[in-house]
Amino acid sequence: MRIAKFSSEVKTFKLLATLICFTFTFSFQAQELPPIQNFTTEDYGAQNQNWSISQSLDKYIYVANNLGLLEYNGAKWQSYESPNRTVLRSVKAVGNRIYTGCYMEFGYWERNPLGTLEYVSLSQKLDLNLIEDEQFWNIIALKDWIIFQSLNRIYIINALDLSVNVINSETELSKMIENNGTIYFQKKGLGLFKIVNGKESLISDNEILKNNSVVNVFQYLDKFLIQTQEHGFFVFTSEEIKQWDIPANDMLLETSVFSSLQLKDGTFVLGTISSGAIFMSSEGNINYKIDQDNGLINNTVLSVFQDVDENVWLGLDNGISFINMTSPYHIYKDDSGKLGTVYTSLAVGDVLYLGTNQGLFYKKRNDSGKFKFMDGTNGQVWILRNIDDKIFCGHNKGTMIIENDKVVNTIAEGIGTWDFKRIPNNNNLILQGNYNGLSVLEKINGSWSFRNKIEGIDVSVRFFEFSNDNLYINHELKGLYTLKLDDNFQKGVITKRIDHIYKGTGSNIIDYNGELIYVSSEGVFKQNNALEFVQDTTFTSLFYPFKQMTTLMEINGDNSMLWRFTDDNIAFVSSGSMSNISSLKLFPVSNSIKNVVTGFENISKISNNEFLVGRSNGYLVINEDVPLPQKDLEIAINNIEIHKIDESKIKLDPKVERTFKNKQNNISFEYSFANYGEIVENKYQYQLIGLSDNWSDWTDDSSQTFENLPFGSYTFNVRGRVGNNITNNIASYVFTIKRPLLLSNLAIALYILSIITLLLILHYYYRRHYKKQQLKVIENAKRELEVQELENSQELMSVRNEQLQQDIDNKNRELAISTMSIIKKNEFLNNIKEELKNANEAKGIAPIIKIIDKKLNNTDDWKFFEEAFNNADKDFLKKVKSKHASLTPNDLRLCAYLRLNLSSKEIAPLLNISPKSVEVKRYRLRKKMELSHETSLTNYILEL
Repeated sequence: MRIAKFSSEVKTFKLLATLICFTFTFSFQAQELPPIQNFTTEDYGAQNQNWSISQSLDKYIYVANNLGLLEYNGAKWQSYESPNRTVLRSVKAVGNRIYTGCYMEFGYWERNPLGTLEYVSLSQKLDLNLIEDEQFWNIIALKDWIIFQSLNRIYIINALDLSVNVINSETELSKMIENNGTIYFQKKGLGLFKIVNGKESLISDNEILKNNSVVNVFQYLDKFLIQTQEHGFFVFTSEEIKQWDIPANDMLLETSVFSSLQLKDGTFVLGTISSGAIFMSSEGNINYKIDQDNGLINNTVLSVFQDVDENVWLGLDNGISFINMTSPYHIYKDDSGKLGTVYTSLAVGDVLYLGTNQGLFYKKRNDSGKFKFMDGTNGQVWILRNIDDKIFCGHNKGTMIIENDKVVNTIAEGIGTWDFKRIPNNNNLILQGNYNGLSVLEKINGSWSFRNKIEGIDVSVRFFEFSNDNLYINHELKGLYTLKLDDNFQKGVITKRIDHIYKGTGSNIIDYNGELIYVSSEGVFKQNNALEFVQDTTFTSLFYPFKQMTTLMEINGDNSMLWRFTDDNIAFVSSGSMSNISSLKLFPVSNSIKNVVTGFENISKISNNEFLVGRSNGYLVINEDVPLPQKDLEIAINNIEIHKIDESKIKLDPKVERTFKNKQNNISFEYSFANYGEIVENKYQYQLIGLSDNWSDWTDDSSQTFENLPFGSYTFNVRGRVGNNITNNIASYVFTIKRPLLLSNLAIALYILSIITLLLILHYYYRRHYKKQQLKVIENAKRELEVQELENSQELMSVRNEQLQQDIDNKNRELAISTMSIIKKNEFLNNIKEELKNANEAKGIAPIIKIIDKKLNNTDDWKFFEEAFNNADKDFLKKVKSKHASLTPNDLRLCAYLRLNLSSKEIAPLLNISPKSVEVKRYRLRKKMELSHETSLTNYILEL
């Protein structure tokens, strides 16, 4: 019943406030607002209404949603269904617990080791007897007490001992409020109360407090302020309660406020039923209003919260919005498309001019109204310059001169004006670059008019500069040229083409602090004293760390500064006041903010400390006096999941090192750090030591999955970055993937044992084989040695035989010589003897014959012959004697002569007998030897 009642009230408030506040939304549409990031139901994955917001110690954001509890860590939304599946009405983070209240239930959530929140019911644990249909709309933490408020009761619970004190109400309770350590609440129709020592105490029963719903109470200076839902603020004193007289009353008295908050700087945020969020100063002035027309996705603000970084969160009837209050940026959005893409801007006094593809628009900076269109300027505006307190508008139609927010002159002779430059030493002439070349404007009697087109130049000239009596013109596709103008600026002659430096899209020529600079994709080149362009080391070193850069350009309204987009930054280049050395100042922005037309990026200085960046749907304002928030960023690994292929994932405790099975080699990491907003994106960089020691490129992806990792030990590291601010820590997780079973320690041990066994077996068989081979080799060696020895023996024997044969031959030769000598001697002696016998006998011859006979019968010759014969034919005579024992010495002698194969005639002188007698002896010898008639005696003796 109470839910239905409240929903009906909300719908009524919506309808009324929509009608009442229609006129106000119209007047606040054109505002420069802090950056707003919206989260739809699709973004956070839950239902629409968001009733309460809180933040934990780790800076996570928690939202009470119709579905349940929402958690946001800066990278990902996580939803938890309410414990009884009803609408979650309240949330309060206290320490490590997240207290929530819903229909007939309240308790707290705590994170388990796997990083998931688990719910504990206090209402059931305390066994409280709740009222039927009771819902818990507010939770306040005060010291050791947690206080839950429903529309009927207030439950004061001691978080230490869980003691409970209950405050009942006979009427409906409005929102419970904590201010300066005191808790206030309203009983409808009874007045405003506070809690003192656990009991209610009436503050005032004034009719205003009885009949008006109290939204909040504030302490401002010496004032105690009470804010009501429909009648604005009241100042409460001990004497009276009266309306707070502030400029915002005109709006507040016509607006239904559902939620509100006093920020840390003393200002107020009021969440309305159907008019968005109103930001009010501490003095009661409306600073600005954010609604569905200029940033929010819904006009009903159910809850307002300021986080620890002083940014504001809005829980909407449909969605969640984050407002970056500490950002140096403000954004003007034109989602209607009526303004168009901003190509140039200019601030003159308190008036801001925007040149777009739709024309020229203007308005006062402090005016909350819309930009006004300047009549006669419809079409493309390229450039706005302030020259002689007149606004020169470079337009597609030509040149328009603006005075008092009106076009006073249109010069159409030079169509498509890109830019304007004063001609040196002549204040009455201006050179302008056009689609088809260069032309000169002349001031006559205070009025500017077209004078002439410069002959010789027919190409589009967007970038040009005067330097050293020359004009340098740059064409992005054709290059940089030096142009010499005649004295009357009627004709130009190209004297030189600078072709050694790169030309192409993104090139530019700039006069920076009196020095000529050429910028291209290859770098920055500066003209030296020899009028040559050389690469400038100062600019090169300034931009060395960056990978992606647009062209370097002048800031309109401040020619002492240059700028460009670099990676995720807007980079400002300026010279210091005490030095000409250029310095770099970076303003980090996301790619979504750099929503501009490539090649036509533009920035203008619109105040002493503010710069306007043109965008395709409005513009961005940078306040360089507002420092970039310096936060202590701590990154954490939120979720780790491991799984096998085609199997469900297993969540892991990020704080516990684990060893996984080999097939559990697919691991996913989710990580984040608590930083919110879309102007500067959260970036992440990771490495997996064991796979690669290199860090990845920076990415906005807050998760990483590794698949099919090989076995081994790994360390996963991740760090974060916001702009140029890196997280203080590197989050790590160490894990190991086991070897496959076939490569396990046991398997490897078995492999090693098997290999050793195999090697031993192989060694045994090889040894056995080689031993056999060795034995064979030895046997073969022995055999070869024996053969060699045999061959050597045979060779030696042969040598010896040869020597023996030679000795025999020598002996035989000696024997033959001796025998022949004996034969010759005996023949000689016989011849002498015969001659003597035939001679006449004389006295004394007989003795001579006796001497001759004696010599013929001399045994010495035989002994000599026998010795020689035995040396030549050893043991022959012994063999003959042993075989034929009956032989006489003379027979042996004859056998010896026959052994020498001597004939009977040759033997006769040796035996001193006649040849016939030799034949007789031969015959007798045959008989003694008992030789047959057919056997030759000589052959027998030779073969013996």
